[in-house]
Amino acid sequence: MANGRRDREILRLAVPAFLALVAEPLFLLSDAAIVGHLGTSELAGLGVAAVVLQTAIGLCVFLAYGTTASVARQLGAGDRTGALAQGIDGIWLAIVIGTVTTVLGVALTGPLVAAFGVTDDVAGHATTYLRIAFLGAIPLLVMLAATGVLRGLQDTRTPLVVAVVGNLLNIVLNLLLVYGAGPVPGLGIAGSALGSVLAQVVSAGMLLAVVVRGARVEGATLRPHAPGIRQAAHAGVALVIRTLTLRASLLVTTYAATIGVSGEDEAVALATHQLAMTIWTFLAFALDAIAIAAQALTGRSLGAGDVEETRAVTRRMIRWGVVSGVVTGLALAAASPLLGPLFTGDERVQDLLVPVLLVAAVGQPIAGVVFVLDGVLIGAGDGRNLAWMGIVVLLVYAPLGLLAAAGTGSLIWLWVAFSAVFMGVRAVLLSLRARGENWLVTGGLVR
Repeated sequence: MANGRRDREILRLAVPAFLALVAEPLFLLSDAAIVGHLGTSELAGLGVAAVVLQTAIGLCVFLAYGTTASVARQLGAGDRTGALAQGIDGIWLAIVIGTVTTVLGVALTGPLVAAFGVTDDVAGHATTYLRIAFLGAIPLLVMLAATGVLRGLQDTRTPLVVAVVGNLLNIVLNLLLVYGAGPVPGLGIAGSALGSVLAQVVSAGMLLAVVVRGARVEGATLRPHAPGIRQAAHAGVALVIRTLTLRASLLVTTYAATIGVSGEDEAVALATHQLAMTIWTFLAFALDAIAIAAQALTGRSLGAGDVEETRAVTRRMIRWGVVSGVVTGLALAAASPLLGPLFTGDERVQDLLVPVLLVAAVGQPIAGVVFVLDGVLIGAGDGRNLAWMGIVVLLVYAPLGLLAAAGTGSLIWLWVAFSAVFMGVRAVLLSLRARGENWLVTGGLVR
């Protein structure tokens, strides 16, 4: 296949994925913008709740990534019915895991928030938000699994439409329920959590309807298939470990942001870090668009037994990742003085946010390569090695990140460590693995 055609294939998948992935973190960006105008303590509380919720849901990202890879392999092997059956198994697994997550999350909200050691005011807001937000665990996980099915089928447009609709609904519901209007009372931060949950239920229903319709057309069963669900769970274990180690690194970063500060300074540091991490996550999802294409195309080409094409597409996607990282880095640097006032009226947070975002901007090209190679190896089903890489990254970054915060007392130096060590070590390990041959395993999956 010529490079021009590869580029078109990548763009066909990546552009809708880019727009959908940009829309996804707008759930948190819109929540931050709306809640931020309630006060700094509310925004800090949202920051704590968001870290816990993102960690719990993020551990289950294999429902999207693993499903994309397995469905794409079956599609590449010429078995569309098997591909959809594989996807239905993933959705049932999402329902099971979502039920457990909801029960445990609501029960353990208090201890989870207390672990951050924040002030009572911040903890109260975090607890209120988190208890309600955990009720959206099942629809969130069903959204992940159903999105993975559609991406594996080389369809990234449907998730885009659903993401746009869901995000617009989330903004409307948040504004209505946080501040109130007419007979609807303002619920404050609780209204933000409730609005997001309702939007997630609608989005999950839309995606599920598309997958179910496709399964019926192909004659794939909709009933739970115990062996298939167990297989999906087993394949996801390594990706869970990989995600757990990466989320642990982000949790270490959030904890380190409060080292050496207390009282109002703690709230300012945590609120600033929350905004910076939310914006970084926004850009990470944007860069991840090429990784989504990598998962789908890598799984399909390996399923078809075409190693040469897999290598060629990987090289093109790395180039796209570098270019995307440069573009997002320049955009972030240019916008850094303008972003703070959009989310908070606290001038201390606004002033501290600018240099932190400039540090994040410098690291964007490295992030572009990291996300692409991560997607390639996920698409290849190389979860075990990704898990080991995550462990190594955590062991290297955690002490250095804590040392940077404790030694300087500066959020800026913490972000230097985050960009240079956390992302840099990942880039080195992923590049070394991609140059080898062991991850290039061909053929479809056996149900």
